[in-house]
Amino acid sequence: MRRNTLNKDLYNYFSSYIKLFTVCLLLLIVSCKAKKQLVIKRPVGDSTTKAVDTKLVKINAIKAAQTNFDTFSGKARTKLNINGESNDVTLNIRIKRDQKIWVSITAIAGIEVARALITPDSVLLINRLQSEYVKQPFSYLNRLAGNQVNYKTIESLLIGNAIPELLNENADFITTNGITTINGNLQDVVYKLLLGADMKVNQTDLDNQNASQSLKVIDSVYVQAGTRIVPSQIDISSIVKDKKILVNLHYVKVDFDQALDFPFSIPSRYNPAKIN
Repeated sequence: MRRNTLNKDLYNYFSSYIKLFTVCLLLLIVSCKAKKQLVIKRPVGDSTTKAVDTKLVKINAIKAAQTNFDTFSGKARTKLNINGESNDVTLNIRIKRDQKIWVSITAIAGIEVARALITPDSVLLINRLQSEYVKQPFSYLNRLAGNQVNYKTIESLLIGNAIPELLNENADFITTNGITTINGNLQDVVYKLLLGADMKVNQTDLDNQNASQSLKVIDSVYVQAGTRIVPSQIDISSIVKDKKILVNLHYVKVDFDQALDFPFSIPSRYNPAKIN
């Protein structure tokens, strides 16, 4: 009976993570899909052209301040709260830039309950508690969160970089007392991005009233990691209709540009998970 209770608790941890990963992170990306921009040629000296040039200077400055890396590894103590039900897990995250994201999720006594591997082409998930797996093309995430799911944006969220889609010439840029505010609207999504004097992201707000979706990401407690400055705490608040997800991710260890392994294999006894 005690073992059954433990397995049930661990399964709840795993379920909470999957909800976080597929709802919170992916809804962030789909909420950021941009319209195709219309290029208009203007005469030299046009005031509109000058305004665009000024924005391009700011956009380039922001991009230059983002964390550049080849590989990333981090260990994060994470508290998940889904509709008032709280769970604690540890995420071990490894990233090969533009190629793959590997996540191992552990719960009670360091027991691994799940593992994920996402590439620009595929999605692999293992549920060790239920001996099940998901092996799908990247379009699996598109079915969950829309056709504009962007692998690159997942990396940005986990590192604390600005979401690329929010840095566009149609946005409004306002700088006051060293804080830069970027406001814009991409299709049905109203967004606001706050950056400090160092052009690092402090807060990202996304709101899609038509879909009853909102997301707030706060990056704080920046720390020095070698030659880089990164947030050690990332707080995520996601509301999707009647579901509310709160995530407090606190990196306790961060390393860059080290040789990393991304072990992932599906045991022969595992069965494919049922996908709705």
